Amino acid sequence: MTLPRPASPDGADRAFQVDLRGLVDLLSHHLYSSPRVYLRELLQNAVDALTARRGLEPDAPEGAFGIRLFADGSVVRVEDDGVGLSEADVHTFLATIGRSSKRADGIAEQRGDFIGQFGIGLLSCFLVADEIHVLSRSARTPDAPAVEWRGHGDGSYSVRTLPASARPRPGTTVTLTPRSDAGEWTRPAQVQALARHFGSLLRHPVAFSDGTAGVPTVSVNPEPAPWARTFPTPGSRARALAAYGEEVFGFAPLDTIELDLPAVGLKGIACVLPEAVPAGRRHGHRVHVKGMLLSEQADEILPEWAFFVRCVIDAESLRPTASRESLYGDDTLAAVRDALAERLRAWIARAAASDPELLGRFLQAHHLAVKSLAVHDDEILRLLLPWLPFETTDGHTTLDEFARTHRTVLVTSSVEEFRQVAAIASAAGLGVVNGGYTYDRELVHRLPEIRPEASVADLDPATLTAHLDPVDRETELAASAYLALARDALAVFDCDVALRTFHPASAPALLVDSREARHERTRSQLAREQEGGLWGDILGALRQEAPRAQLILNQLNPLVRTAVAIDEPELARTSAEALYGQAALLSRRPLRPAESSLINRSFLDLLAHALRKDS
Repeated sequence: MTLPRPASPDGADRAFQVDLRGLVDLLSHHLYSSPRVYLRELLQNAVDALTARRGLEPDAPEGAFGIRLFADGSVVRVEDDGVGLSEADVHTFLATIGRSSKRADGIAEQRGDFIGQFGIGLLSCFLVADEIHVLSRSARTPDAPAVEWRGHGDGSYSVRTLPASARPRPGTTVTLTPRSDAGEWTRPAQVQALARHFGSLLRHPVAFSDGTAGVPTVSVNPEPAPWARTFPTPGSRARALAAYGEEVFGFAPLDTIELDLPAVGLKGIACVLPEAVPAGRRHGHRVHVKGMLLSEQADEILPEWAFFVRCVIDAESLRPTASRESLYGDDTLAAVRDALAERLRAWIARAAASDPELLGRFLQAHHLAVKSLAVHDDEILRLLLPWLPFETTDGHTTLDEFARTHRTVLVTSSVEEFRQVAAIASAAGLGVVNGGYTYDRELVHRLPEIRPEASVADLDPATLTAHLDPVDRETELAASAYLALARDALAVFDCDVALRTFHPASAPALLVDSREARHERTRSQLAREQEGGLWGDILGALRQEAPRAQLILNQLNPLVRTAVAIDEPELARTSAEALYGQAALLSRRPLRPAESSLINRSFLDLLAHALRKDS
C-alpha cells in the first residue's frame, strides 16, 4: 500500500512506494490463475490462524475451533476461531505487503506448520472487492480488545480499537463487499463450490451458510480423506479409494495405488487410467498441502514415464510457490518424485507376480508407458519384457511366446521395413519383430538378458533374400532379356532386379530397400551434382559404395510369368515399372515424386496398350 513518507535529504535512503492498484493487476495477471483464488487465500489464512490457536491451547477438545463461511450475494464473510490479531499485529501484518505473521518472533521456527508464508494472500481479495473489512481479537492476551481494519483498493486503510464486546470470542472475521463485475465468483452457490473445491480435505471443520431462513449450514468437508479413514476390510477400503478417484477424476480407475511417505507426511492415491494416453502426454495431479488444494495440474510430482496414472495427494512438507498454485522445485520435491516412482514400480512388480489378469489389462492399455520404463529400469525389464506385446510375423504376441517358436529373432529398424518383408518372411519361416515403434528395437535386443537361449539380430536384406529360392537355370536364361530391360528402366531408382520363387504366390514382387540404403543413395545423388574438386572425389567414392534397392520378382506369380515372357521392349519396360510401383505401394513407405509419376505413367501406358489391343 502507498504510505506517505517525509522528504529525505539528498543522498539519504528512501522507502519504496507501492501502487496497490498496479500490484493487484500484477497479481491477477501474472501470479494468480483466476480471481477465484481469493477464497482459497481466505481459507488458508483462517487455517493458519487455527493452527496457531491450537499451538496456544493444545488441550482444547477436537473440533473446538473451526471456520464459518457466509455468502448471500451482497457480502462474502469468512470467520475463524483462530489466534486473532492485536492492534500491533494489524499494523504490522495487514498494512505491510510481504510481511507474513508466520515470520513473527516466536513462531518462525514453526513455519512448517502453516500453509502461507509470503504475506500477500489478503491482497487477492482486491480481485473481487474494493474494500476488505477485518474484525479480529487476539487469543494471546486475556481481555484483549477487538480491532477493526478496513483496507481500500486505492491503497489507504484505517484501524480502530473496539470494545471486546464487538467480538466476544477470539478469532478473525473477514468481510468483502463484492464489486458488481465479480458476481461470477461471489454468488452463494459459487462460494460454496469453491470452498468445497479448495477445502474438502482440510482437517478443521468448515461450514457454509447463505443466510436462507430454515436452511441449516452445510459442512464443506464432512469426511476426512478416504486414506485417513478406517474400513472393516481391505476390499471395502479399495472400493472407497476407487470411488473417490472416480469422483475426483471422472473415470473408474483400472486400479488404485495407495501412496504413503511418512518422512514428508504424504498420503494419497494414484489412479491407473483405464485407457491408453498419447506418449509423453502428462496429466496433472491434484496436490493438497496440509489439506488445502494447491494445484490440479501439478505434473512435476511424478516422472515423465508415469503418464498412466493420475494422483491425489496431501502432503505436509512440500513447499508451495508464492502463488500457492504449484510446488517449489527443491530437493524435497525431487526426493518425493523418486519415492513415488518407486511405489509405481512396486505396484507393477506385484501385479506381475500375483495378478496376471490385472497385469494383462494394464499392459493392453499402457504397454508404451511400461516399455519406456523398462528401457531404463532393469527390474521392470526382467519382470515385464516377456509379457509385453510386439508386432511380429506371427501377429501381435509377447516376446516370450515368440521366442518359444523362433530361436533366432530378427528385428527391423523401421515400420516400413517390417511391412515390406512381413508376408514373405512369415512364409519363409523367419521370425521378424517390428522394431520401428518407440522403444521396441532396443527392448527386443535385450531379450537374451531374460532368455539366454534366444538369439536376436537386426534384419539384413541379405538374410531375407537368402531364404528365397532361386529359379532354375533355364527359366532364368529365358527371362534374361526381360530382366535386362527391367534393370535399365529402373536404373533411375538405383534398383536392381532379380527373379526368385517365394511364398505367398499372390505377391508378384518384393521391394527390398532399407531407409539407410535410400539415405546413402541420396548422398550419392549429391555427388553426381558436384563437379570436380576434393569434395566431388569424396562423394564419388561414397556413390560407388551406396547400396542398391532390389526388386525381386516372384516366378510363382502368374502375372510375373506373363510379364517375363513379353518380347515387346516398350511393353516390357512399362510392366517392370508397374511391378516396381506396386511393390513400392505395398511397402507403405512415403513415395518420392519420381515414383508417384512412374506409377501414374505406367498405369496409363498399360491401359493405352490394352485399349489398342482391343480395338
